[in-house]
Amino acid sequence: MDQEKLHRLREKYADAAGNDIFDPEFRKVAEVLFTGRGNRALPYGGVPTLLDAPFSETLEGVEIGLLGVPTDVAVTNRTGARFGPRAVRTIERVGPYHHVHRVVPGAMRRVADIGDVPLSSRFDIATIIDDIEAHYRKLRDAGVRPLSVGGDHSITYPIMKALGDGEPLACVHIDAHCDTSGEYDGSKFHHGGPFRLAVLDGVLDPDRTIQIGIRGNAEFLWEFSYESGMTVVHVEEFQRMGVDAVIERAREVVGDGPVYVTFDVDGLDPVFAPGTGTPEVGGLTVREAQALLQGLAGLNIIGGDVVEIAPQYDATTNTAHVGAQMLFEILSLMVLNPCWKG
Repeated sequence: MDQEKLHRLREKYADAAGNDIFDPEFRKVAEVLFTGRGNRALPYGGVPTLLDAPFSETLEGVEIGLLGVPTDVAVTNRTGARFGPRAVRTIERVGPYHHVHRVVPGAMRRVADIGDVPLSSRFDIATIIDDIEAHYRKLRDAGVRPLSVGGDHSITYPIMKALGDGEPLACVHIDAHCDTSGEYDGSKFHHGGPFRLAVLDGVLDPDRTIQIGIRGNAEFLWEFSYESGMTVVHVEEFQRMGVDAVIERAREVVGDGPVYVTFDVDGLDPVFAPGTGTPEVGGLTVREAQALLQGLAGLNIIGGDVVEIAPQYDATTNTAHVGAQMLFEILSLMVLNPCWKG
């Protein structure tokens, strides 16, 4: 062993505490996690928040608002996604440092958990849609960029109505299903049709929308995706192309305009995310999904969501954990947005 090196290491580290971090980049992480000399905040203590972000009762000073949308009245199969926000809040130790992007999102932007969308009805889907849109318009007017946890995928439609009003959004959509079907069972508001509604309302640009991971027996419902010009990447094509080629295609499709990222956990194989309402075998791995999201760094990403986490089907809390990680991946993309002013 090199004795000279050992002597240098002892001089520098022998009496150093856990938060005596010398690398300036790593020191930013320690400043978030440590409350005093060698005292690290308990990951399992205190009141849980999304990604352990500070809780804020107001929007003042908040740049990125993490929030829940606890509703699942629009599901077509198993219910339970209304408990998704609460489940994700219980997950600890996701973030605060992203080792691929080498960023600490909470140190770069003022990020806060701003609670849940207030819903005036738990039964009436039309009222719920209106409540969600009104709340996100308040966020937009206050300059708060939203990153949400659902809830079922119907929540993305009113979010897009609020954010895409005036300039239609581009979208990266990871899912097992295209969610572009029409009205059925007497309702046009359901989790299988938010993106058709968003296109028809002029708030989502189909030519700048890519849907990734698509599979399963509902393919006959997705003709609107093809006719409107959306780029659909089935999971089999994803496997043939490889992650890097899909990333390149996604970046070509969405371009330089404002991009919304929506992540349905059933886009993952149920081996990795069993806690969801409409599981489809043969999906993406967690690693593929992470690599895909990480490859979007530098795009003009102005918001996103993670939806369809139904914790009662999740015996190990793995789906909630995966959901929290994907939420952190999208948060990291948002703070890396090169178009962010100020």
